[in-house]
Amino acid sequence: MAQFSVNASRFDPYKNFKFRIKWDGRYIAGVSTVSGLKRTTDVIEHRRGGDHSLSRKSPGHTKYEAITLTRGVTHDTEFEKWANKVWNHGSGLGQEVSLKDFRKDIIIELYNEAGQLAIAYKVYRCWVSEYQALPDLDANANAVAIESIKLENEGWERDHEVVEPQESTFTEPHA
Repeated sequence: MAQFSVNASRFDPYKNFKFRIKWDGRYIAGVSTVSGLKRTTDVIEHRRGGDHSLSRKSPGHTKYEAITLTRGVTHDTEFEKWANKVWNHGSGLGQEVSLKDFRKDIIIELYNEAGQLAIAYKVYRCWVSEYQALPDLDANANAVAIESIKLENEGWERDHEVVEPQESTFTEPHA
């Protein structure tokens, strides 16, 4: 079976450096890293009384790992605004958590080298469990200031409406 059904001559898998993140219907600026999508299903071992030493295995609870998004610090406040929906210090009694909308569905889009949307995942019922507004600051460092959010989630699935794009060859413009 071919790895690519539309572009049969393609052999290289997609790269991990062209992607975008979307929530509330808009793309989020400057996201530079996204941790991987990972789920783990517990193994339940059981044994019948008459079995000698054989254990049987069956699936148990499935857990979805948190996803961490990082980006350089700018004046865009999307990370902070979402984190504040989970805990808004100093907002007053009964206002600390925005129970109505602290959870969001997000979309992770992966693009091919030409910038065509190739694969997308929908991640459900995310909320910010950790927010880092500033990194350690160091006058002797030579680095970008990074902020991050850690998103707990209740599962994800591939968006099958996003299909393999038809890749074309580059042609020189006519003179």
